[in-house]
Amino acid sequence: MKNRFNKIKFNSKGLIVVLFAYIIAQFLWWEILLVRQNNELIDEKQKLLEVTVSNESTLKIEIEFLQKKKVHKTLMIVGEGTIFLLLLLYGINLIRKANKKEHDLLDQKNNFLLSITHELKTPLATTKLQLQTLKKHQLPIEKQQELIEVAIHENERLNILIDNVLLATRMQQNEYAITKEKINLSDFVSSIANTNYKNELESKYLKLEIEENVNFELDKIAFPSIVTNLIENAFKYSNEEINVKLRLFKKNNKVIIEVSDQGIGIKDPEKQDIFNQFYRSGNEEIRRTKGTGLGLFIVKYLIEKHGGSISVINNKPKGSVFVAQFLESV
Repeated sequence: MKNRFNKIKFNSKGLIVVLFAYIIAQFLWWEILLVRQNNELIDEKQKLLEVTVSNESTLKIEIEFLQKKKVHKTLMIVGEGTIFLLLLLYGINLIRKANKKEHDLLDQKNNFLLSITHELKTPLATTKLQLQTLKKHQLPIEKQQELIEVAIHENERLNILIDNVLLATRMQQNEYAITKEKINLSDFVSSIANTNYKNELESKYLKLEIEENVNFELDKIAFPSIVTNLIENAFKYSNEEINVKLRLFKKNNKVIIEVSDQGIGIKDPEKQDIFNQFYRSGNEEIRRTKGTGLGLFIVKYLIEKHGGSISVINNKPKGSVFVAQFLESV
């Protein structure tokens, strides 16, 4: 299906190129014909004058007038033609950009379907394996608890994924509204991290640096998605060296959340694109990192709903730092 889609895409692009090339060639050809026709008409008038006018001075004046008229007409045809051609090329460029945007969106949606299928199958397959193992074997209690923990963890991943898909759909349809209340953000973020990333905190893969008693007005249902998606993104692109840090602090009347990693980093041209819906760099079939292209889109949307902004900068010596800034609640 992917190959068929690419073939159709290539054929449509080729057809558009051929069509526009034909239109431009035809236009230039008709412009050349008009210039020739004008020149031939002037030349015929000049020949007629040479036969009918006997006075040399009058003939000379008439011929000069015809030559000026010839140049004027040629310049007019070329000038008007050039303006029309430029407008035509501008229109073609707009159509090309719109066509490219449409194809890019189709690519992203196609990649999304591939990735969402993989993301749904992985936790389901893992959970099924744990349950089958528990059913077939009489395992020690500790081993049973370990398998149950894995199954629960995969179930939580699946739940987060489904929530993200539903949330993104509501956002796209402008059906998502938030209800703010003032809470202790320091305790709230610590609770989110400890609830969802207990093992990662124990293994030091995730470190917290949270300033105490930072208060902020937020939606208690929506805000955890900001934190979890930023942390998930940091883990996702950390490769083998997992060193993720979550910082919360106040600075210059702003509440700042930073999530940094020591991963593969993000190229400068992609730093804005990564917040677009479905956007993921590379090809979904060869990409090894998991994801659906929804996480950072959701993060940006929810942060803006809370009156904040988000940016990404390079970490040192490598990796990325996502910086979310909010105006401090009065």
